Amino acid sequence: MPEQHLVRDRQLSPDELLRLDREHVWHPYGPMPGRAEPLVVESASGVRLRLARPAHGRTELIDGMSSWWSAVHGYNHPVLNKAVTEQLGRMSHVMFGGLTHEPAVRLAARLVEITPEPLRHVFLSDSGSVAVEVAVKMCLQYWRSVGRPAKQRLLTWRGGYHGDTWQPMAVCDPDGGMHQLWQGVLPRQLFVREPPVEYEEAYADELRAAVARHADELAAVIVEPVVQGAGGMRFHSPEYLRVLREACDAHDVLLVFDEIATGFGRTGTLFAADQASVSPDVMCLGKALTGGYLTMAATLCTSRVADGISQGEVPVLAHGPTFMANPLAAAVACASIDLLLGQDWQQEVKRLEAGLRDGLAETGALPGVREVRVLGGIGVVQLDHEVDMAAATEAAVREGVWLRPFRDLIYTMPPYVTSDEDLARICGAVTAAATAG
Repeated sequence: MPEQHLVRDRQLSPDELLRLDREHVWHPYGPMPGRAEPLVVESASGVRLRLARPAHGRTELIDGMSSWWSAVHGYNHPVLNKAVTEQLGRMSHVMFGGLTHEPAVRLAARLVEITPEPLRHVFLSDSGSVAVEVAVKMCLQYWRSVGRPAKQRLLTWRGGYHGDTWQPMAVCDPDGGMHQLWQGVLPRQLFVREPPVEYEEAYADELRAAVARHADELAAVIVEPVVQGAGGMRFHSPEYLRVLREACDAHDVLLVFDEIATGFGRTGTLFAADQASVSPDVMCLGKALTGGYLTMAATLCTSRVADGISQGEVPVLAHGPTFMANPLAAAVACASIDLLLGQDWQQEVKRLEAGLRDGLAETGALPGVREVRVLGGIGVVQLDHEVDMAAATEAAVREGVWLRPFRDLIYTMPPYVTSDEDLARICGAVTAAATAG
């Protein structure tokens, strides 16, 4: 390694960090080397990111993204810091094969307590995509174990996004999503059109007919309930979840809800499934699970699914991430859940919803804006063209806010602790970004 690349035992300047970043670090959804220079964050507290050097005159930015929707309590929270620190003093990690520990057991029990019945069993992994992989594996193995191996396909609706690993990519939107490159290589799944915003009986009939028509080959239906996230930030009627539950029950098909983005209050209910008062056979959780502190995800299932697998020819779920049930992540997840449920989080999300509606009300009249929509702690401005990501991001930074636009969308999912004043600034930045983008 060249001498100038040795970085041990000394503080790196922002310029050095950016040089090394460009040479060695591959950022998400970008080329190598990157074409846009990232901002260097040196610390974070509350809802603010402190920059290592000013950007457009700003040394701090309000985080309008909750660190990709996960940091619902903001940054550097004393309760969550304490949970990690205390657990670190006991053990940072131990393998989960043949061993167990209190943080993981407490977390699993807590998740069973707060998620809809009859979800009873919890598989802990280390990312949302893996949680979906595990969910698909559970469903496929269940049907093999009960003697129906032909049930091996998945049904979903267009406009969805479930992650960037193999099986999740197969149930992302095959045309408008990020994974068109892999068509012809990914498993071929079944798609119906995007769900309408309002309930339409004709669309409900399409869902029923699709499940009935393919029941003999369907292992599961998998959807993002109420909100389609990275596939387009679209909202739909909770009534469709009831339709899917009834159709799956009628035709012996499993139902999977991907609540990685919607779980822990973001839509106004603790889980989006609560808006329809239905429960899936399998549920995926992640993102806000640890309050944005450490990577962790969970796949929950019913006893029917677990028992079916456990009684099969291969009676184990053959999956075991190295950092499965990491004690640090499990401890902070428990603390994050207790912190959320120990306060009036519903009122806070309602406050965010009201502030977003008011703050973005006039944005819909801007040239180039197709639609503005708000649900819970989610505010979305959809343009009638592909967003100029660099210009929109720069406009937001000038307003002192961090946003991450994509495709034709400028959106925000702020931490629940965002003040009314900061929320107004976020809305102003969304408007500025929409104008510039």
